[in-house]
Amino acid sequence: MATLRPGTETIRFRRPTNQPSGDKPSAPSIRKNRHAGLLQDQLRRSQKAPMCASFSLAFRIFLLVRVTGAMYSGLSDCDEVFNFWEPLHYLDRGHAFQTWETSPQYSIRSWAYILIHLFPAKVVTFMFGPEKRPAFFAVRVVLALVSATCEAFFYRTVVDKINYRVGRYLFFMMLFSAGMWNASVAFLPSSFAMYFNCIGFAYFIEPTTSTNMRRTLLATMAFATGALIGWPFSIAVALPFVFEELFLYAKDNVAPMNQTSWRIQRWSRLLQCGLVAALLLFPVVAIDTLFYGKLTIVPWNIVEYNVLSSNHGPNLYGTEPLSFYVNNLLLNTNIALPFAVLSLPALLITHRVDFKRLGERAGPERSSPYTLMVMRLLPMYVWFAIFGAQPHKEERFMYPVYPLIFFNAAVCLYLMRGWVEVAYVAYTKSPYRASQAVIFSRLTLSVLAASVVISVTRGIALYHYYRAPMALMNHFEAYEIPRVLNATGYVRLPPPQDPRHKRRIPESDEDEPRIDYDLITPFNLTLCFGKEWYRFPGSYLVPDGVTVEWIKSEFDGMLPGHFKRTPKKGGLVSRIHGTRVVPGGLNDMNKEEPSFYVDVNTCDYLVDSDYPLHPTSTPHEPRYAVHEAWDRVKCEPFLDASHSSLLTRTLWVPGEKWQQTNEYGDYCLLRNKRNMERKERVLTVHRTK
Repeated sequence: MATLRPGTETIRFRRPTNQPSGDKPSAPSIRKNRHAGLLQDQLRRSQKAPMCASFSLAFRIFLLVRVTGAMYSGLSDCDEVFNFWEPLHYLDRGHAFQTWETSPQYSIRSWAYILIHLFPAKVVTFMFGPEKRPAFFAVRVVLALVSATCEAFFYRTVVDKINYRVGRYLFFMMLFSAGMWNASVAFLPSSFAMYFNCIGFAYFIEPTTSTNMRRTLLATMAFATGALIGWPFSIAVALPFVFEELFLYAKDNVAPMNQTSWRIQRWSRLLQCGLVAALLLFPVVAIDTLFYGKLTIVPWNIVEYNVLSSNHGPNLYGTEPLSFYVNNLLLNTNIALPFAVLSLPALLITHRVDFKRLGERAGPERSSPYTLMVMRLLPMYVWFAIFGAQPHKEERFMYPVYPLIFFNAAVCLYLMRGWVEVAYVAYTKSPYRASQAVIFSRLTLSVLAASVVISVTRGIALYHYYRAPMALMNHFEAYEIPRVLNATGYVRLPPPQDPRHKRRIPESDEDEPRIDYDLITPFNLTLCFGKEWYRFPGSYLVPDGVTVEWIKSEFDGMLPGHFKRTPKKGGLVSRIHGTRVVPGGLNDMNKEEPSFYVDVNTCDYLVDSDYPLHPTSTPHEPRYAVHEAWDRVKCEPFLDASHSSLLTRTLWVPGEKWQQTNEYGDYCLLRNKRNMERKERVLTVHRTK
């Protein structure tokens, strides 16, 4: 290098910046360490990280799928309809069915939980008019929004705190799961608990330290919210979290002489967070006390009825063997279930044969990554142990741990990939060749692809095979009610352009007349359900001027009664007077109440199913669909599961050959010929020209 003379002027060049003159240069960006999670890759450590969606992108993808589910998934649980949609409809419209659970005598359903869903229903009514169907779907879309937010947050935390690949596996498993398709938009406390379990578990994933008060508080608040507002039994998911907080060092380095002070600090911190979270109980109790008219602690009532009752309880509504959950979870999570169940054994094997994947080994003064991973896999096993031992089993009881099942499955798949990497390196004696091999990515891709395909075909099967109940209610509101009003002169609908169509296809929104469904009130229409009572999709899908009633069927258990009717525009004050009334006929022993039935001859419309290939008829369940007194307004195909092949009724594949082993019945909306002819004749409006 040449030496310049003293005083020689020089020019120094630097990289151009986009900063305005006078601004301070920005600090250099710190590259995120992708190997700081509890599970660490052993190959390709210096290569570019696998592509993982950001929170924003993941949220938008989850939202797209969940909103689709909100619009097209059915209502698979009658408890969702009668214990939550109907009380919400009562708060909104002043009339609905009432179960014994919402009677002040028993009070095991929280009005606080129901009340928080009223806002989206009211907003949509204010914006788009008095029709109820938009309000129904608005509530489901809001549930989809909440679920997408929680799922995206959970996914990104797994990416950052566990491993990139585990996060990717979790993302695809959750996104396409048939179980999440239903659970994410279900109006159920167990779904609400699932949302907050996602959040609580996301905070739990980060190992605790004595200085991280925020993590403990937010996790405790999330778990408590799901339990106190949603379902109290969901707190069982938090047991490993509590154990770690109280007894494990986690990321703390604790010398033997400091163990006592450390333990006191940890216990007092969790106690403080628990007391703060318990404050959520006060508004819940206040709202429930207001609606029931007496001091009511619904979480305690739920526990008392389901756990402490001696002569009654959930077993009155049926018991199932353990295989019920196995079969149900295989339908809803498919191959993720065996992977999830094997996650703890897989972790033990990895600890023996691939311990470096679990990070550094800790000494006696600090918890090892192996121990921390065990605690994060335990919640699913705790849940399975508790609810598998209960005689009464339902699909919705598994909703709170659906995301945890997929988390365990993703961890297991990642660990198994690690075994293949170890075997490949041992065989080839070349870590470099292993880092260039594609067999590992092909292995995990094949598992994920199989899971996605099975999940999608299952979701399509649920729609195609069981959409009839909601489709009939849509036809009833969109076609049959307008037909009655048009035939009697209350409205004038343009004739159909094509005789094959029941109504004219409008060319634009302005070309379609908007129908005032209050015009149907003078007809005093009664829509009845018999043996299909448990598939009633809810009063939100029935126009206000139509009364829904039950007729006697072979079912001899407790059916819902009616809330005390209050004025439609009465507001919450009048609703509170109605919710405080103790209804007659409701009981917690599942005993039939004959006064809830009406004579079938008083029904103007009837929803019933008929299976022509395997017809059955009993005194209480005749074949109404073929009876001369009833007209078929609309019939939809409905899968006859008992006479269909297990494989083809479980999954849907396009093509006639796949459907050859399936049999279908008719799910029909029937019209009482005599009643409707008389009403249409008497109530016809004669307009003068």
